[in-house]
Amino acid sequence: MSDAEGDEVPQVASSTMDVNTALQEVLKTSLYADGLARGLHEAAKALDKRQAHLCVLANNCTEPMYTKLVEALCAEHSIPLMKVDDNKKLGEWVGLCKIDKDGKPRKVVGCSCVVVKDYGKESAALHTLMDYLQKQR
Repeated sequence: MSDAEGDEVPQVASSTMDVNTALQEVLKTSLYADGLARGLHEAAKALDKRQAHLCVLANNCTEPMYTKLVEALCAEHSIPLMKVDDNKKLGEWVGLCKIDKDGKPRKVVGCSCVVVKDYGKESAALHTLMDYLQKQR
């Protein structure tokens, strides 16, 4: 047996990873690197200061002025904007929940807007997401 047993990390090919999975992993690594701005107030500050690399907005946001403000700030500073279906799902992805002893999320708080200020470490998920964003432009 070698010393490095168990240190191997399986690499996921970027062509097999879908965009939502890649976004979820990028948000998780950004959360670990303390590079997320969650909520309208933090997101608007980060967008206005041009610290943002990526903005994620939930489609089921009930306030139309909220989405209008975030979309306008992203367009003004040419920051890529992605939309996800559910704000509860986005809240779970960015750590706004409690994890029970079985590893299932409990007490999930909805989050309509998240801004990534720091991606953390580079990964296959980040490259997949960047490729997707380049194709969208």
